[in-house]
Amino acid sequence: MSLLADIVVILLNGLQQGAIYVLLAVGLSIILGTLKFVNFAHGALYLLGTYAGLFVALSVPLSNGKLQEWGFTSFGLDWGFFAALVLVPLVVFVAGLLMERFLARSFYDRPDTDQILVTFGLAIVVQELFRVLFGSNSLPFEQPERILSVGSFAGIPVSGPVALPIVGNFPQWRLWVIGITAVLVLLVYVLVEFTDFGLVVRAGTRDAEMVRLLGIKITRPYIVVFGIGAALAGIAGVVGGPLNVVNPTIGTNILVPAFLTVVIGGVGSIAGAVLGGVIFGLATATLVAFAPAWSQVGLYAIAAIVLLTRPQGLLGDEEVAP
Repeated sequence: MSLLADIVVILLNGLQQGAIYVLLAVGLSIILGTLKFVNFAHGALYLLGTYAGLFVALSVPLSNGKLQEWGFTSFGLDWGFFAALVLVPLVVFVAGLLMERFLARSFYDRPDTDQILVTFGLAIVVQELFRVLFGSNSLPFEQPERILSVGSFAGIPVSGPVALPIVGNFPQWRLWVIGITAVLVLLVYVLVEFTDFGLVVRAGTRDAEMVRLLGIKITRPYIVVFGIGAALAGIAGVVGGPLNVVNPTIGTNILVPAFLTVVIGGVGSIAGAVLGGVIFGLATATLVAFAPAWSQVGLYAIAAIVLLTRPQGLLGDEEVAP
Protein backbone atom coordinates (compact mmCIF):
# COMPACT_ATOMS: atom_id res chain seq x y z
CA MET A 1 0.00 0.00 0.00
CA SER A 2 1.32 3.44 -0.95
CA LEU A 3 2.00 6.27 1.49
CA LEU A 4 -1.04 8.16 0.19
CA ALA A 5 -3.23 5.11 0.80
CA ASP A 6 -1.85 4.79 4.33
CA ILE A 7 -2.66 8.43 5.01
CA VAL A 8 -6.24 8.05 3.73
CA VAL A 9 -6.77 4.91 5.84
CA ILE A 10 -5.50 6.71 8.95
CA LEU A 11 -7.79 9.63 8.11
CA LEU A 12 -10.85 7.38 7.77
CA ASN A 13 -10.03 5.40 10.92
CA GLY A 14 -9.48 8.66 12.78
CA LEU A 15 -12.83 10.05 11.64
CA GLN A 16 -14.56 6.84 12.73
CA GLN A 17 -12.96 6.89 16.18
CA GLY A 18 -13.59 10.60 16.40
CA ALA A 19 -17.26 10.02 15.56
CA ILE A 20 -17.72 8.01 18.77
CA TYR A 21 -16.00 10.75 20.77
CA VAL A 22 -18.22 13.35 19.07
CA LEU A 23 -21.47 11.58 19.97
CA LEU A 24 -20.40 11.36 23.60
CA ALA A 25 -18.92 14.85 23.72
CA VAL A 26 -21.95 16.57 22.20
CA GLY A 27 -24.17 15.06 24.88
CA LEU A 28 -21.71 15.94 27.63
CA SER A 29 -21.20 19.43 26.27
CA ILE A 30 -24.87 20.42 26.06
CA ILE A 31 -25.50 19.04 29.56
CA LEU A 32 -22.48 20.78 31.05
CA GLY A 33 -22.93 23.99 29.09
CA THR A 34 -26.68 24.24 29.66
CA LEU A 35 -27.25 22.74 33.09
CA LYS A 36 -23.77 23.38 34.55
CA PHE A 37 -23.84 19.75 35.67
CA VAL A 38 -20.70 17.60 35.59
CA ASN A 39 -21.97 14.14 34.66
CA PHE A 40 -19.35 11.48 35.34
CA ALA A 41 -22.05 8.84 34.79
CA HIS A 42 -22.11 9.61 31.05
CA GLY A 43 -19.89 6.61 30.43
CA ALA A 44 -22.46 4.45 32.21
CA LEU A 45 -25.06 5.61 29.67
CA TYR A 46 -22.67 4.52 26.90
CA LEU A 47 -22.32 1.17 28.67
CA LEU A 48 -26.11 0.85 28.92
CA GLY A 49 -26.47 1.70 25.23
CA THR A 50 -23.92 -0.91 24.18
CA TYR A 51 -25.45 -3.75 26.18
CA ALA A 52 -28.99 -2.69 25.24
CA GLY A 53 -27.98 -2.63 21.57
CA LEU A 54 -26.44 -6.08 21.89
CA PHE A 55 -29.58 -7.34 23.65
CA VAL A 56 -31.97 -6.03 21.00
CA ALA A 57 -29.90 -6.77 17.89
CA LEU A 58 -28.41 -10.20 18.60
CA SER A 59 -28.52 -13.30 20.74
CA VAL A 60 -25.13 -14.20 22.18
CA PRO A 61 -24.06 -17.08 24.43
CA LEU A 62 -23.26 -16.35 28.08
CA SER A 63 -20.06 -17.69 29.58
CA ASN A 64 -20.26 -16.46 33.19
CA GLY A 65 -22.09 -14.11 35.51
CA LYS A 66 -25.26 -14.37 37.54
CA LEU A 67 -27.49 -14.69 34.48
CA GLN A 68 -25.80 -17.95 33.57
CA GLU A 69 -26.04 -19.17 37.16
CA TRP A 70 -29.77 -18.44 37.04
CA GLY A 71 -30.15 -20.73 34.03
CA PHE A 72 -29.81 -18.32 31.08
CA THR A 73 -27.61 -19.74 28.34
CA SER A 74 -27.90 -16.82 25.91
CA PHE A 75 -28.57 -13.09 25.98
CA GLY A 76 -30.57 -11.12 23.44
CA LEU A 77 -33.78 -10.81 21.43
CA ASP A 78 -32.16 -11.14 17.97
CA TRP A 79 -34.44 -8.47 16.46
CA GLY A 80 -31.75 -7.02 14.22
CA PHE A 81 -29.60 -3.93 14.22
CA PHE A 82 -32.25 -1.58 12.83
CA ALA A 83 -34.46 -2.32 15.84
CA ALA A 84 -31.49 -1.55 18.11
CA LEU A 85 -30.90 1.81 16.40
CA VAL A 86 -34.55 2.74 16.98
CA LEU A 87 -35.24 1.30 20.44
CA VAL A 88 -31.99 1.82 22.33
CA PRO A 89 -31.90 5.63 22.05
CA LEU A 90 -35.45 5.70 23.42
CA VAL A 91 -34.49 3.48 26.35
CA VAL A 92 -31.40 5.53 27.21
CA PHE A 93 -33.37 8.76 26.71
CA VAL A 94 -35.80 7.60 29.40
CA ALA A 95 -32.86 6.61 31.61
CA GLY A 96 -31.52 10.13 31.17
CA LEU A 97 -34.88 11.66 32.12
CA LEU A 98 -34.95 9.57 35.29
CA MET A 99 -31.35 10.49 36.13
CA GLU A 100 -32.10 14.18 35.71
CA ARG A 101 -35.30 14.09 37.72
CA PHE A 102 -34.18 11.98 40.66
CA LEU A 103 -30.45 12.67 40.84
CA ALA A 104 -29.05 15.58 38.83
CA ARG A 105 -31.74 18.13 39.69
CA SER A 106 -30.92 17.89 43.38
CA PHE A 107 -27.28 18.76 42.66
CA TYR A 108 -27.57 21.70 40.24
CA ASP A 109 -26.78 24.20 43.00
CA ARG A 110 -24.16 22.03 44.68
CA PRO A 111 -20.39 22.32 44.12
CA ASP A 112 -18.80 20.53 41.15
CA THR A 113 -17.06 18.13 43.51
CA ASP A 114 -20.43 16.92 44.84
CA GLN A 115 -21.68 16.38 41.28
CA ILE A 116 -18.55 14.47 40.34
CA LEU A 117 -18.67 12.23 43.40
CA VAL A 118 -22.34 11.29 43.09
CA THR A 119 -22.24 10.65 39.33
CA PHE A 120 -18.94 8.77 39.45
CA GLY A 121 -20.37 6.67 42.27
CA LEU A 122 -23.42 5.93 40.12
CA ALA A 123 -21.15 4.95 37.23
CA ILE A 124 -19.27 2.48 39.43
CA VAL A 125 -22.54 0.99 40.70
CA VAL A 126 -23.80 0.50 37.13
CA GLN A 127 -20.48 -1.00 36.03
CA GLU A 128 -20.42 -3.48 38.90
CA LEU A 129 -24.08 -4.37 38.33
CA PHE A 130 -23.29 -5.30 34.74
CA ARG A 131 -20.23 -7.22 35.95
CA VAL A 132 -22.35 -9.24 38.38
CA LEU A 133 -25.01 -10.00 35.77
CA PHE A 134 -22.80 -10.74 32.76
CA GLY A 135 -19.39 -11.44 34.27
CA SER A 136 -16.10 -9.83 33.29
CA ASN A 137 -15.67 -11.67 30.00
CA SER A 138 -16.20 -9.77 26.76
CA LEU A 139 -19.33 -10.49 24.74
CA PRO A 140 -19.19 -10.67 20.93
CA PHE A 141 -21.01 -7.81 19.18
CA GLU A 142 -20.91 -8.69 15.49
CA GLN A 143 -21.06 -5.94 12.93
CA PRO A 144 -24.51 -5.72 11.31
CA GLU A 145 -24.82 -7.24 7.87
CA ARG A 146 -27.76 -5.01 6.95
CA ILE A 147 -29.48 -2.04 8.54
CA LEU A 148 -32.97 -3.13 7.51
CA SER A 149 -34.37 -6.41 6.24
CA VAL A 150 -38.13 -6.71 5.87
CA GLY A 151 -39.82 -9.55 4.03
CA SER A 152 -38.33 -9.98 0.61
CA PHE A 153 -36.50 -6.66 0.73
CA ALA A 154 -32.78 -7.17 1.09
CA GLY A 155 -32.23 -3.96 3.02
CA ILE A 156 -29.12 -1.79 3.03
CA PRO A 157 -25.84 -3.71 3.31
CA VAL A 158 -23.46 -2.25 5.87
CA SER A 159 -20.98 -5.01 6.64
CA GLY A 160 -17.95 -6.31 4.84
CA PRO A 161 -15.30 -4.42 2.87
CA VAL A 162 -16.14 -1.70 0.37
CA ALA A 163 -13.86 -0.70 -2.49
CA LEU A 164 -12.64 2.88 -2.23
CA PRO A 165 -10.37 4.86 -4.54
CA ILE A 166 -6.70 4.86 -3.53
CA VAL A 167 -7.12 2.66 -0.41
CA GLY A 168 -8.92 -0.31 -1.94
CA ASN A 169 -11.01 -2.39 0.48
CA PHE A 170 -12.14 -0.64 3.67
CA PRO A 171 -14.54 -1.81 6.44
CA GLN A 172 -17.95 -0.53 5.41
CA TRP A 173 -19.38 -0.18 8.93
CA ARG A 174 -16.74 2.39 9.85
CA LEU A 175 -18.04 4.63 7.08
CA TRP A 176 -21.61 4.16 8.33
CA VAL A 177 -20.56 5.24 11.83
CA ILE A 178 -19.16 8.48 10.39
CA GLY A 179 -22.33 9.10 8.38
CA ILE A 180 -24.74 8.33 11.24
CA THR A 181 -22.79 10.64 13.55
CA ALA A 182 -22.82 13.48 11.03
CA VAL A 183 -26.60 13.27 10.60
CA LEU A 184 -27.31 13.12 14.34
CA VAL A 185 -25.00 16.01 15.21
CA LEU A 186 -26.58 18.13 12.48
CA LEU A 187 -30.06 17.39 13.86
CA VAL A 188 -29.01 18.35 17.40
CA TYR A 189 -27.37 21.53 16.13
CA VAL A 190 -30.53 22.56 14.26
CA LEU A 191 -32.64 21.77 17.35
CA VAL A 192 -30.48 23.89 19.65
CA GLU A 193 -29.76 26.80 17.30
CA PHE A 194 -32.90 27.20 15.16
CA THR A 195 -35.95 26.19 17.21
CA ASP A 196 -37.98 27.81 19.99
CA PHE A 197 -36.91 24.98 22.27
CA GLY A 198 -33.26 25.76 21.60
CA LEU A 199 -33.89 29.45 22.17
CA VAL A 200 -35.32 28.73 25.63
CA VAL A 201 -32.41 26.44 26.45
CA ARG A 202 -29.81 29.01 25.38
CA ALA A 203 -31.62 31.78 27.23
CA GLY A 204 -31.75 29.61 30.34
CA THR A 205 -28.01 29.07 30.06
CA ARG A 206 -27.41 32.83 30.08
CA ASP A 207 -29.95 33.84 32.73
CA ALA A 208 -32.23 31.11 34.13
CA GLU A 209 -33.85 33.48 36.64
CA MET A 210 -34.99 35.88 33.91
CA VAL A 211 -36.48 32.99 31.92
CA ARG A 212 -38.46 31.92 34.99
CA LEU A 213 -39.71 35.50 35.48
CA LEU A 214 -41.03 35.43 31.92
CA GLY A 215 -43.27 32.52 32.94
CA ILE A 216 -41.31 29.73 31.27
CA LYS A 217 -40.87 26.55 33.28
CA ILE A 218 -37.18 26.00 32.67
CA THR A 219 -37.13 22.53 34.25
CA ARG A 220 -38.97 21.07 31.24
CA PRO A 221 -36.38 21.96 28.59
CA TYR A 222 -33.62 21.07 31.05
CA ILE A 223 -34.87 17.51 31.47
CA VAL A 224 -35.22 17.13 27.69
CA VAL A 225 -31.64 18.37 27.19
CA PHE A 226 -30.42 15.79 29.68
CA GLY A 227 -32.40 13.09 27.89
CA ILE A 228 -31.00 14.08 24.50
CA GLY A 229 -27.46 13.95 25.85
CA ALA A 230 -28.14 10.50 27.29
CA ALA A 231 -29.67 9.27 24.02
CA LEU A 232 -26.57 10.36 22.10
CA ALA A 233 -24.42 8.34 24.50
CA GLY A 234 -26.72 5.37 23.94
CA ILE A 235 -26.42 5.67 20.16
CA ALA A 236 -22.64 5.89 20.52
CA GLY A 237 -22.78 2.59 22.40
CA VAL A 238 -24.88 0.96 19.68
CA VAL A 239 -22.81 2.04 16.69
CA GLY A 240 -19.48 1.71 18.50
CA GLY A 241 -20.20 -1.65 20.09
CA PRO A 242 -19.44 -3.71 16.95
CA LEU A 243 -16.04 -2.00 16.64
CA ASN A 244 -14.80 -2.64 20.18
CA VAL A 245 -14.89 -5.26 22.91
CA VAL A 246 -18.06 -5.32 25.01
CA ASN A 247 -17.45 -5.68 28.73
CA PRO A 248 -18.47 -3.79 31.89
CA THR A 249 -15.41 -1.49 31.83
CA ILE A 250 -16.08 0.18 28.47
CA GLY A 251 -18.02 3.04 30.07
CA THR A 252 -15.23 4.16 32.39
CA ASN A 253 -12.60 3.57 29.70
CA ILE A 254 -14.22 6.00 27.26
CA LEU A 255 -15.27 8.61 29.83
CA VAL A 256 -11.91 10.41 30.07
CA PRO A 257 -11.43 10.81 26.27
CA ALA A 258 -15.01 12.08 26.05
CA PHE A 259 -14.42 14.71 28.73
CA LEU A 260 -11.11 15.72 27.18
CA THR A 261 -12.94 16.18 23.88
CA VAL A 262 -15.36 18.58 25.56
CA VAL A 263 -12.57 20.46 27.30
CA ILE A 264 -10.45 21.08 24.21
CA GLY A 265 -13.46 21.84 22.02
CA GLY A 266 -15.13 24.21 24.47
CA VAL A 267 -17.90 23.59 26.99
CA GLY A 268 -21.37 24.17 25.57
CA SER A 269 -20.20 24.33 21.95
CA ILE A 270 -21.51 21.64 19.59
CA ALA A 271 -19.04 22.73 16.91
CA GLY A 272 -16.29 22.56 19.53
CA ALA A 273 -17.29 19.00 20.46
CA VAL A 274 -17.10 18.02 16.79
CA LEU A 275 -13.71 19.69 16.35
CA GLY A 276 -12.36 18.11 19.54
CA GLY A 277 -13.63 14.67 18.56
CA VAL A 278 -12.06 14.88 15.10
CA ILE A 279 -8.73 16.05 16.55
CA PHE A 280 -8.68 13.25 19.11
CA GLY A 281 -9.80 10.64 16.61
CA LEU A 282 -7.13 11.59 14.08
CA ALA A 283 -4.46 11.80 16.79
CA THR A 284 -5.41 8.36 18.12
CA ALA A 285 -5.39 6.75 14.67
CA THR A 286 -2.05 8.34 13.78
CA LEU A 287 -0.36 7.32 17.02
CA VAL A 288 -1.77 3.78 16.84
CA ALA A 289 -0.34 3.46 13.35
CA PHE A 290 3.13 4.86 14.08
CA ALA A 291 3.63 4.84 17.87
CA PRO A 292 1.06 2.58 19.61
CA ALA A 293 2.68 2.92 23.03
CA TRP A 294 2.08 6.68 22.94
CA SER A 295 -1.54 6.60 21.76
CA GLN A 296 -3.06 7.44 25.16
CA VAL A 297 -0.31 9.84 26.20
CA GLY A 298 -0.86 11.82 23.02
CA LEU A 299 -4.45 12.65 23.98
CA TYR A 300 -3.38 14.12 27.31
CA ALA A 301 -0.57 16.06 25.64
CA ILE A 302 -3.01 17.64 23.17
CA ALA A 303 -5.41 18.54 25.98
CA ALA A 304 -2.57 20.08 28.02
CA ILE A 305 -1.36 22.20 25.11
CA VAL A 306 -4.88 23.48 24.34
CA LEU A 307 -5.63 24.31 27.98
CA LEU A 308 -2.33 26.13 28.40
CA THR A 309 -2.90 28.29 25.33
CA ARG A 310 -6.71 28.62 25.36
CA PRO A 311 -8.30 27.61 28.71
CA GLN A 312 -11.90 27.99 27.43
CA GLY A 313 -11.26 25.48 24.64
CA LEU A 314 -10.83 25.99 20.92
CA LEU A 315 -14.40 27.19 20.28
CA GLY A 316 -15.65 27.81 23.82
CA ASP A 317 -16.80 31.07 25.39
CA GLU A 318 -14.88 32.42 28.35
CA GLU A 319 -18.01 32.68 30.53
CA VAL A 320 -18.64 28.92 30.31
CA ALA A 321 -15.02 27.83 30.47
CA PRO A 322 -14.35 25.04 33.01
